[in-house]
Amino acid sequence: MLKTLVADFQIIFDRDPAARNWLEVIFCYPGFQALLMHRLAHHLYQLRLPFFPRLISHIARFLTGIEIHPGATIGHGVFIDHGMGVVIGETAIIGNYALIYQGVTLGGTGKEGGKRHPTIGENVVVGTGAKVLGNIEIGDNVRIGAGSVVLRDVPSDCTVVGVPGRVVYRAGERVEPLDHNRLPDSEAQVIRALLDRIESLENQMNEMQARKAIEVCYAMEAVPSGGMESDGNLLPPNTSPIGECSINSMSPCCNLADKVINEFLDGAGI
Repeated sequence: MLKTLVADFQIIFDRDPAARNWLEVIFCYPGFQALLMHRLAHHLYQLRLPFFPRLISHIARFLTGIEIHPGATIGHGVFIDHGMGVVIGETAIIGNYALIYQGVTLGGTGKEGGKRHPTIGENVVVGTGAKVLGNIEIGDNVRIGAGSVVLRDVPSDCTVVGVPGRVVYRAGERVEPLDHNRLPDSEAQVIRALLDRIESLENQMNEMQARKAIEVCYAMEAVPSGGMESDGNLLPPNTSPIGECSINSMSPCCNLADKVINEFLDGAGI
């Protein structure tokens, strides 16, 4: 127990540059306070003592804004940064040296009994507002992006982003635990690919229309001014069936260089 508390205390100095002295950590860090009270409540919970573990948990929630069920199993060196709005369910398991930001929920998906909350591996980073729901397993060294909703198992050494969470592998690249802002934007990548495809199809369509216009122009060279339309009616003098037969007259239906699209693809507002 003492080693666990020391690890919980020390990890704050390792991961929070704002931690300047031990007095601030003890009295001004709700994450550390919530873990301290949870260790006591969890010990009483394992002794099957009624009422008091939940009472301690409730008091900790009132004081810190962090709700941890006494039944949750939390390893050593866990850091709950800021912590307001964090909810950790009864059967949740959190591995050593996990980093959890405010607004995170490790919850269940129904009223089933038994193991119904997630298992978090070691050195996992759970970003602000992320939701990890159900009896799923999150591997070691996983990073979950802010606002993600994870509903399936995640292998080790992966990054999860989006709603629902999608796995993005980062093979061969070392990522520091505090660099949770370095996340790929899979939605923007898909949208960029779709826009590129639309632009390619539009170019092909414009080329086909231009070739068709040129073919018609060549065909009309044999028809005198004021010739006949396809339905047999005479055309006015100095006119052709398609107007000006020029490739430059063909304009795309939309401008993919639009400022709003470029700003979106560059990450503004995502």
